[in-house]
Amino acid sequence: MCLSIPSKIVEILPDNYAIVDTMGVKRKVSLDLMSEPVDVGDYVLIHVGYAMTKMNEKEALESIKIYEEIIQKLENEEKGEIFGD
Repeated sequence: MCLSIPSKIVEILPDNYAIVDTMGVKRKVSLDLMSEPVDVGDYVLIHVGYAMTKMNEKEALESIKIYEEIIQKLENEEKGEIFGD
């Protein structure tokens, strides 16, 4: 199973590439497989370096919030194991 975290386009580059921000991590992705145009500020789902699907902002932000909650829960559980809580 593959999970894709919504990524915000922060810069459009030449040759159909973009820089995206995925929860604070920036990387270059190809826009070659996008079926619709995208702009800076749009959210996309990425698979193996290709932007695949455009998302609306509300759904993207809701998904990011859920991922952040999962990460926080995992970090808290990990701290509990280390400190014996």
